[in-house]
Amino acid sequence: MLERIMLVKLLVLTLPLHFFFSCGDAFSYGSRPRSLGSTTHLRSTVSDDVMRSVTNIPSTSAPLSQNTFAGKVEQALMLRFKPSKIERVITSWRLAELGYEHREFVGDQQVPPITDAATSRCYQHAPSYVPGLKATAWWDNAGDELAWAKSLSKSFDSIRDEFTSVMSAPDKLSEGNNVWAGALSTDAESYGEGWKTLVLLNRGQWDENNAILFPATSRAINQSGAPVAEAFFASMKPQTSIKPHSDFTNFVLTSHLPLVIPENGNNKCRLSVGDETREWLEGKVILFDTSIYHDAINDSEEMRYILMLRVWHPDLTKEEIEALQFIYDCLEIPELLSDDPGTVFMAEQRAKMVKEFPLIGSQASGGFGGVKGGKKTKGKAKRKKGRK
Repeated sequence: MLERIMLVKLLVLTLPLHFFFSCGDAFSYGSRPRSLGSTTHLRSTVSDDVMRSVTNIPSTSAPLSQNTFAGKVEQALMLRFKPSKIERVITSWRLAELGYEHREFVGDQQVPPITDAATSRCYQHAPSYVPGLKATAWWDNAGDELAWAKSLSKSFDSIRDEFTSVMSAPDKLSEGNNVWAGALSTDAESYGEGWKTLVLLNRGQWDENNAILFPATSRAINQSGAPVAEAFFASMKPQTSIKPHSDFTNFVLTSHLPLVIPENGNNKCRLSVGDETREWLEGKVILFDTSIYHDAINDSEEMRYILMLRVWHPDLTKEEIEALQFIYDCLEIPELLSDDPGTVFMAEQRAKMVKEFPLIGSQASGGFGGVKGGKKTKGKAKRKKGRK
């Protein structure tokens, strides 16, 4: 009974924010309140002292107790993967169990380097932290790592046309799942009422209803080759803003494909990451690190819409990505940790099934959520309510 209580408690503490919000600005082991607001309150509620604080990584040499859920996850990771190949993931999981929140000035990692730590906002805050990953605010020159972004950009017209078509048909839009959901928790109240999302892919699992509602978009994502863990449309109301905040996780980057930008090119809709502010431009994919403090503003009189992806950090190895995905699978399907081989087999089949791409005739993306040959989902993926 005690173990079950501990399991439930750990799940509440470690499930990504989608379980408390409706989807969007976090893909982490844990949930913590964030700061958002209106254009009249653009300054962060996080004090400068807190934002500019730094921490030292504690020792993680001691293995976790196998009598706890976290310890069982660690044991399963060690059995499924070569420990030397996923050492950073094991460290990350142990840090999360210790309640460690990584804070670091990362100005020296920017191009050109930022040296004035006293005035810069180029600080990383990542309670879900994998050591050794580059912390660059804007990923402009990623080379082959951004080949998927070029592919996605080529689909801009079809994605935007499909999006605007569905948005103009309320009856059709009503067929979707958790359409334009907002915050469901008081912890998210500061995130503002202006931010809403419509989820296509969550933690590697496709939302079948929404994928069918937006087939061209879903196929474009799936075929782009993006190492995608999450994908969703995000709206932002006019005259609203998101205050400086971190998304708490350094092992995923965030990408935006701007679809509908009011007064496109007139600098009305802006995004700041670290010390640099840029405007959203329709059809131009951007990639940035949201473990670094960032904020956004829609200073226009109309709604802003983007397609947003969470992609695995390029510095992660294939084994590390698979290990991180396995952690999220365990949080979703605890039966993966069972001592009974039959139970584990069924849990593995379920984990595989919910990641299959639900649309017939699609090609695999190479990232999580894709399936070779585009097999049809044999059963509907478990739907999440309250995704951010």
